[in-house]
Amino acid sequence: MSEKHPINEEIGELAPPDRLMLTPGPSCLDPRIYRAMAAPLVGHVDPWFTNMMGDVQEMLRAVFRTQNRITFPISASGSGGIEAAVENSLESGDECIVCVNGAFSERMAIMAQRVPAKVICVEAPYGRVVDPQDVLRAGKGKKIKFVGLTHGETSSGIISRLEDYRAVADELGALLVVDTVATLAGVPLDVARQRIDICFSGTQKALSAPPGMAPITVNERVEELMRSRKEPVRSWYFDLTPTMSYWGKERTYHHTPPISLIYGLREALRLVLEEGLEARWERHSQNQQALVAGLEAMGLDLFVKNPADRLVTVTAVNIPAGVEDAAVRKQLLDEFNIEISGGLGPVKGKIWRIGLMGYSSQRANVLLLLAALEKTLLDQGLRLPAGAGVAAAIASYHHASRPATAGARK
Repeated sequence: MSEKHPINEEIGELAPPDRLMLTPGPSCLDPRIYRAMAAPLVGHVDPWFTNMMGDVQEMLRAVFRTQNRITFPISASGSGGIEAAVENSLESGDECIVCVNGAFSERMAIMAQRVPAKVICVEAPYGRVVDPQDVLRAGKGKKIKFVGLTHGETSSGIISRLEDYRAVADELGALLVVDTVATLAGVPLDVARQRIDICFSGTQKALSAPPGMAPITVNERVEELMRSRKEPVRSWYFDLTPTMSYWGKERTYHHTPPISLIYGLREALRLVLEEGLEARWERHSQNQQALVAGLEAMGLDLFVKNPADRLVTVTAVNIPAGVEDAAVRKQLLDEFNIEISGGLGPVKGKIWRIGLMGYSSQRANVLLLLAALEKTLLDQGLRLPAGAGVAAAIASYHHASRPATAGARK
């Protein structure tokens, strides 16, 4: 007779708090996505589901702006996208360059080292872009397989100009591998026009879909490279060739994908395309500009000094002297139900990271955060100009909404 284990009466029905997530990820979800995820579960080889997979791929291609055949969501987090990109493009002994200027670009280098490949790390401090000319100098005279970088490095709020690295990769005869986990659908990106060979992302940021999937797209040049490999991809799970047999015309079973998450992704992609990519990019830009205006009006310093280098979806703010990082974040959570993030690695305890991505990137959220942050910092003993943050953000929105006039041109 089996022993019965009584249920702890303190374990009640699941009831998570409804947070306003202004973190580097995940972002809040549109109610339509929750409704999609509540749809009945069907089997992953059910004809209805395998037909629906084609809708997801078609919309992903539109959001990536590519016609690449291999385009689908990997059943993994964004880190799984890094691993798939690295494992499928590199073989033992290959040389590659990884631009490292934060925690997630460093992760790409670590994964490449485990192939094992000969990895050249071209580094810049947190908050700075890697100099493309340093990359070129590092690769001269070597047989470089790929140049890899993180488009938007959320650990420091920095963005890199892809065209500069494409030019360097061309000169070195290398692939360009780009992590767009924090930028896809929030920042201008055009895989075909920018000639990105391997591009991967995550679903939980500017796409505003549930975490747990890593959209990826690879071009014909990479397909040929994969067919000519001398050794198999070391990871069975992240080998794109058999996975594409499931997402390709054959729909051959490979693994059981997260069906409800794919429902959510499908609806998230519909929302992106309904809004329009250009309009969505502009919304993210205007909200970040208003946030920056508000923060600066409050006397706070931005971690990334050059405005052109600031990532639109994640803004890094220097923590003022005498202010306790964790205490501010705790009060924002407890009193206002707002979650922001602290720093990682060398900037832990030195910066806050504020995410405005996807459904979270709304004007009302910017104004609420600025008001809540002002009150919290005042409680921490910091002297601030009353209402300056919200006023500056409102002025930024007003300026952004004004049409340009012919008389303004000089």
